[in-house]
Amino acid sequence: MNKTLYRSVLAMACVAVLGGCDEKASFEPAQQSGNNPTLPKAQRFLVPPMQVPDKAGWKQGQTPTVAPGLKIEGIATGLMHPRQLYVLPNDDVLVVESNGPGTEPVTTPKQLIAGMVKNQSGKGGKGGNRITLLRKKSDASGEWEKHTFIENLNSPFGVQLIGDSLYVANTDGIVKFPYVTGETEIKTPGVAFADLPNTINHHWTKSLLASPDGSKLYVGVGSNSNITENGLAVEYRRADILEVDVATGGSRIYASGLRNPTGLQWEPSTGKLWAIVNERDEIGADLVPDYMTSVQEGGFYGWPYSYFGQNVDSRVKAQRPDLVAKAIRPDYAIGSHVAPLGLLMSASNALPAKYQGGAFIGEHGSWDRSPLSGYEVVFVAFKDGTPVGKPESVVSGFYSKDEKQLFGAPVGLVQDKEGAILVADDVGDTVWRVTAATK
Repeated sequence: MNKTLYRSVLAMACVAVLGGCDEKASFEPAQQSGNNPTLPKAQRFLVPPMQVPDKAGWKQGQTPTVAPGLKIEGIATGLMHPRQLYVLPNDDVLVVESNGPGTEPVTTPKQLIAGMVKNQSGKGGKGGNRITLLRKKSDASGEWEKHTFIENLNSPFGVQLIGDSLYVANTDGIVKFPYVTGETEIKTPGVAFADLPNTINHHWTKSLLASPDGSKLYVGVGSNSNITENGLAVEYRRADILEVDVATGGSRIYASGLRNPTGLQWEPSTGKLWAIVNERDEIGADLVPDYMTSVQEGGFYGWPYSYFGQNVDSRVKAQRPDLVAKAIRPDYAIGSHVAPLGLLMSASNALPAKYQGGAFIGEHGSWDRSPLSGYEVVFVAFKDGTPVGKPESVVSGFYSKDEKQLFGAPVGLVQDKEGAILVADDVGDTVWRVTAATK
């Protein structure tokens, strides 16, 4: 569909339904971050407010903006929708190039319009269904070496190495590959290790994290809907964090009620499991804040019946007050519709002192808020294993000042051997490297 027709269809849909696309946020993102965010009254829409800039990509020499005291450079370009990053023990970096499988049926006008918006932004770009290996060149300048490491995957997202086995979370299951240190390509076919929920794939990403002793894998599995509008049957073992036994491949639900847990990490000072979670849409530009939280074994976090603890979502039928009463309030709100997709918890790194001992979050940005929020990498300081203060912008400038053009969108984050922060940018098809500025 050409741009003119696209805009016409979108405009007609908004006007015809409610004019809801003109609804603006009333609160600044900072007001909806921290452990006690402002939560206004929920609104109802037939077509919710939408705003996503058009994909422009990065021009030659153009980069994101970094906070004072930092510098940024691209170390890999021309990728196919890089989503997640993983650092191997020999300091090679794996880049997971992927997007959704496109199997979710379009059954409502809202889905059609949302899909058009996503495609226009570049977020619907074709994923490589592969993993690329990056290796820093000996001269330590310019782009890193690129090697095609694994091909023919199925919407991969999470990746973890345990011993000499590399585990890749495709959208339909975990696949196991043999790994040899220093190799730049795995030719041996992967072996199916564990099934994962694979119907509809409204949320297709499967985040992955190994336990410190390598005996377990934790998998973030998103819901198959916004608030169960596709029925409860298709939500089986979804909106959960699963625990997979590495010895047997057997799994169980570790925690539930997390709408879309897209990143998992161990908090360095306490050893606790933490997750970032994309919350529900369509009840206003100021609801609901996405969040970061420690994850309790057996804990229930509200979805779909309540949000940010025990705030009931009246749209859900039927109600479950018994579960709402058990809903755990998240530790830390990040902001409404920032769409966190990358999480890195770092005890120490090569950035300035203010960025030590906290969490870096890749905010992909959402279609469900105007003006835009997210589309940046932020840092949240921790004290005694608990987040404090407000998110601080580390990397921004992913869209134009008039909010009409999208240059890139941050996703996965890792820390390389030198302590630099690497950022996967799936709209700009680039991996960025952030370091301290030279004096």
